[in-house]
Amino acid sequence: MTTGQPDGPRDRRRVVRVVLALGGSAAVLALAVVVVPLLRPPGPRPPFQLPVPCGERWRLGTYPGHDDYDVDLFPTEGDAWGRPVLASYAGTVTVAGINGSLGGRTPDNPKGPRGRGGGYWVKIDHGGEWETQYLHLLEPPLVRAGQRVARGEQLGRVGSTGNSGAPHLHYEQHRGREKVETWFGDSPSGITDDDTEYSVTLMSNNCPTGAAVGDR
Repeated sequence: MTTGQPDGPRDRRRVVRVVLALGGSAAVLALAVVVVPLLRPPGPRPPFQLPVPCGERWRLGTYPGHDDYDVDLFPTEGDAWGRPVLASYAGTVTVAGINGSLGGRTPDNPKGPRGRGGGYWVKIDHGGEWETQYLHLLEPPLVRAGQRVARGEQLGRVGSTGNSGAPHLHYEQHRGREKVETWFGDSPSGITDDDTEYSVTLMSNNCPTGAAVGDR
């Protein structure tokens, strides 16, 4: 009579070896799925543009303790409160919410209590392991996680939520797991280390398709 079960210790040992081999293969495959993408080099840098409207001039600055490659943006003309914040390049929103705590600084109460972290913020995955981040927005982002956005699409408005002393946009570009110098068009921004306080002024070329005003 055949039962389909191992007939003795030798058969049982054979079954155990087969099961262990299959389990080991599955573990190796699962590890490869996780590790291989991490080992793959990032793709080419997308042609990022300033995260503000076409033709506007903004001052990009940093200061000691700000962290290397972090950029704070302030308009050279007019009030910063409520200015549009735009996607630097097309991608998929991965985070749209609150980083840390909001605090109480608003256009009506600009000297209110500071919060912690980035306040209202957005993070976008541009593919090829490239990412941008937009912090200290005035109010909840206009986009949601999982949403596909085009270059120039509005993400929110400039504010001073989180750990912010004045209304501005804190902006970062990441390659893989590293924060890197921001580039706009074909040119590096020049904001690198935070050893001293310094700034550069750039003009936005985040324009509708077919329009361009130059990036400096």
